[in-house]
Amino acid sequence: MLADKDRIFTNLYGFQPWNLDGAMARGDWDNTKALLATGPDAIIDVVKASGLRGRGGAGFPTGTKWSFMPKEPKPDRPNFLVINADESEPGSCKDREIIRHDPHKLIEGALIAGFAMRARAAYIYIRGEYIREAEVLFAAVAEAYAKGLVGKNACGSGYDFDVFVHRGAGAYICGEETAMLESLEGKKGQPRLKPPFPAGAGLYGCPTTVNNVESIAVVPTILRRGGAWFAGIGTPKNEGTKLFQISGHVDKPCVVEEAMSIPFRELIEKHCGGIRGGWDNLLAVIPGGSSVPLVPAHEIIDAPMDFDGLKALGSGLGTAAVIVMDKSTDIVRAIARLSYFYKHESCGQCTPCREGTGWMWRMMERLRTGDADIGEIDLLQQVTKQVEGHSICALGDAAAWPVQGLIKHFRPELERRIRERGGDLGPMMEAAE
Repeated sequence: MLADKDRIFTNLYGFQPWNLDGAMARGDWDNTKALLATGPDAIIDVVKASGLRGRGGAGFPTGTKWSFMPKEPKPDRPNFLVINADESEPGSCKDREIIRHDPHKLIEGALIAGFAMRARAAYIYIRGEYIREAEVLFAAVAEAYAKGLVGKNACGSGYDFDVFVHRGAGAYICGEETAMLESLEGKKGQPRLKPPFPAGAGLYGCPTTVNNVESIAVVPTILRRGGAWFAGIGTPKNEGTKLFQISGHVDKPCVVEEAMSIPFRELIEKHCGGIRGGWDNLLAVIPGGSSVPLVPAHEIIDAPMDFDGLKALGSGLGTAAVIVMDKSTDIVRAIARLSYFYKHESCGQCTPCREGTGWMWRMMERLRTGDADIGEIDLLQQVTKQVEGHSICALGDAAAWPVQGLIKHFRPELERRIRERGGDLGPMMEAAE
């Protein structure tokens, strides 16, 4: 359980002004020059010591990622920081709260992270549908420039650092880091082959690091309070605080900052008032946004909400977008709807994903109505395996995993629908042979 004194996002619900005066009253931009004066390598060492792992889904150690950037950028190939605010994962809405209520945490974090990576500028790529959030972010960046906090001689440190806000146009695929770089360059948002990795050749062919909004926004507080303070929250390899976004069949859906590794039951009881209709009514939970496999009720109730605990259950923490489904849910219809989403959002570059997402959606629709035979369940499982791991980016995996989770945990429900529709043709076909 997280103590109030350890909260990083103290204006998560917007009870105080988002502007620069409000941010400074909350402790942001407090002698940032002194933080920069410790030097790039010292900043990276503190972030490494804090145990901070990427908050965008993959969970890669942030300090290690920063250390991949060239220590001495060439004049014609500057380093860049790109901040991923293209929060398009169904169920995820944490970065939105940071941007609209605490944007200066993000801008100060961008300056410090950019300085640590010897970056020339930061590009914040914000989701196209976030209209009001983008307005707040543009205004907050303008405030920071007006006060000399970013731009030439940022915070009086002698370091020049620009912050650009770029609005996307509503494509889910642009949340993938290399597709985001393509989009920033004015091209079609399609993922790039790796290698080269962005740290070697990213935006405009220059060394680039792409980080999530939350990963960057927590950095100034970590530096002020120390890496050991952040590492003391949560459990080893799952350190620090995390924004959880809880939606679905709970009494009070919310976005809340909590300690990593908090048990699922405690998270829901403490912040959401419990499951709608009581704990016996819980059917399944998607714990990390729509691209991770669902977990049935009995497995998740006492599970720790962190990277390793959920991985052990065959799922993942992802963005910590917790989608709760009670027994009123048509679970097959829910996963079929997600299949349609990934079919719709596939960029079409890779054949397994372009063709496979359509296949999976059409098969899911037939299973939803029961208009199939039992053997098609295994056929669908095989199709997911042909898509998973066979595309340039992770969208293929994201499309396959929800379907795999459904088959693994709710196969009897799929079979029941087929039998009720009279579609159990497997035994009849065998008898005919």
